[in-house]
Amino acid sequence: MATAVIDAPPVAPSPRMTSRQRLVLTLLLGSQFMLAVDFSILNVALPDIGKGLGFSIGNLQWISTAMMLPAAGFTLLFGRLADLAGRRRMLLTGMALLAAGSLAGGLATSPGMLIAARIAQGLASALATPAALSLLTTSLPEGPLRAKALGLNGTLISAGFTVGAIFGGLLTDLLSWRWAFFINVPVALAVIIAAPSVISESRGARTKLDIPGAITVSGGLLALVYGVTEAGQNGWTDPAALITITVAALLLVAFWRIEMHAKAPLAPVRVMTRTNVKWGNFGGLITFTMESSVVFLLTLYLQEVFGYTPLQTGLTFCGIGVASFLGGMAAPRLIARFGNRNVLAAGLLLQAVATGTLFLVGNGGAGSLALMLAASSAGAFGHLSSIVGYMVTATSGLPDDEQGLATGLASMTQQVGVTMGIPVLSSIATARMNATGSVLSGIHMALLVDAVIVLAGSALAYTGLRRR
Repeated sequence: MATAVIDAPPVAPSPRMTSRQRLVLTLLLGSQFMLAVDFSILNVALPDIGKGLGFSIGNLQWISTAMMLPAAGFTLLFGRLADLAGRRRMLLTGMALLAAGSLAGGLATSPGMLIAARIAQGLASALATPAALSLLTTSLPEGPLRAKALGLNGTLISAGFTVGAIFGGLLTDLLSWRWAFFINVPVALAVIIAAPSVISESRGARTKLDIPGAITVSGGLLALVYGVTEAGQNGWTDPAALITITVAALLLVAFWRIEMHAKAPLAPVRVMTRTNVKWGNFGGLITFTMESSVVFLLTLYLQEVFGYTPLQTGLTFCGIGVASFLGGMAAPRLIARFGNRNVLAAGLLLQAVATGTLFLVGNGGAGSLALMLAASSAGAFGHLSSIVGYMVTATSGLPDDEQGLATGLASMTQQVGVTMGIPVLSSIATARMNATGSVLSGIHMALLVDAVIVLAGSALAYTGLRRR
């Protein structure tokens, strides 16, 4: 008796990017990488800049804060403007402003001129980052290709922070801190020249801009970042910091109320309350806030306990850079197999365990250095997995005309997290150091708090997304 043979259904091949999509991706990722480098490239050069331009020690922080404030405060507004005015146009405007600000910074002859240049760079980041990210998400269909692109994006953003620290040390030691500014100019010009012929213009439906919403959300975010930064510098009982944070809370509450009733809201409440948008951005805020603090605390550990120079410190972080690259490459495959919710929560869990392990580092020695390198690399792998998980989660299930808003929210989460984490954890470390007289004790306490927060964030994100 013959047995019928039933052919198995053919397995669908994995989708591949077209050559044009690869070209678009290369250009957009290159611009994102450069913007990430800008956030960290000046950190190791701050003392040299202070001496060259006459900054006091207490005012050095404003070289970093002047860029972070507008980057965090205006990202959501400019992300929505990209939907309305055109994403490519906003990207090109951001790159032009970045080139101008970088040139001004490199030629600065006074503290005021340098601060103005850093503000221009922050505005450039707020213009270009959500525009580039929304161009990326609208250029690729939702699914494996977009997840792969977002994985590369997260990898390059994290690598940019690491490369910035290393590159900043090299440029400062070999040439001058001014080259940390000048290096941006030719790269930004290359993007401006290439983008019009490579990237098609993209925009959402035309609506009126929600001016009251724009004013309240931008003002609220600016006040929040400024207040937290001041509290980290002067203590959480500082009257100016408390007043500013209170104003921020009132403005953000007003923004929410405005969005509930606006005819053409800047950020529709129905989008912001979507389970994937809400919990995806929550996970992103936790991972960016706490991992930026870990890098800061480890910088303090290497320089104060091991006596490393800024350049040695930057080179030590190469392991973190490699682990970040591997995490970004692995995350899309993990998402395809286990789902973005599980990857986001597991990445946060790994980050929490690795950070908690750093509590065991001691007062120098090869063993402490080896433990620090292993734990920080594991944490970086988890961090990148979380970044890709939150980006995929927070931008999924939305139409193209809301991608600027979704990527603006995701970019804002990144900017606010990077800005707020260091002041909060550094204040905890400083309080412990003052109480015990031990730098290591302060670092240990801050790392422990960091690990507990990330662990709680992992559980909350997993539970929240499970309700979807």
